[in-house]
Amino acid sequence: MLATAQPDATSPTTEYRPPDAAAQPTDLHHILAAASARAALGNLPYAGTVAPREAWALAAAGAAILIDVRTAEEYKYVGHVPGTPLVQWQSGAALTRNPRFTRELAGKASKNDAILLICRSGKRSAAAAEAATRAGFSRVFNVLEGFEGEITPDGQRGATGGWRYHGLPWVQD
Repeated sequence: MLATAQPDATSPTTEYRPPDAAAQPTDLHHILAAASARAALGNLPYAGTVAPREAWALAAAGAAILIDVRTAEEYKYVGHVPGTPLVQWQSGAALTRNPRFTRELAGKASKNDAILLICRSGKRSAAAAEAATRAGFSRVFNVLEGFEGEITPDGQRGATGGWRYHGLPWVQD
């Protein structure tokens, strides 16, 4: 089942057109330039950060490769972006780091491709982006908020941010 929703006017990241609209090359360039500027401002050890809608616009236009770095269980049971490959950063209940991560990533994208990494909340994907950059991938971006967003004080995800919160396409096995 494919779940989508149109962005609403109250969403915090409405500055870009909805991802299903045809993105112009200048819009895509602006997204990547802004992402790189955020990296410079934050002194990040990878190429930059993108909001979920920005990530969808880039991926849908073929300007970047979106790669999920969550566990296989999260990918399957929580849901994932249609057509997005899985390259686990960590695996298992103990979240053991995948020693083959950069080798597996190289099987999905070249070291010069624009790569967007997404996890549950944006934390693991930030660590994965740093590792990928150290391994020679030059254009790795972290998707802010991740797939489910931050956890709320009452222990829930998806209520304040994340890919699904913004109504972007996703499927669940």
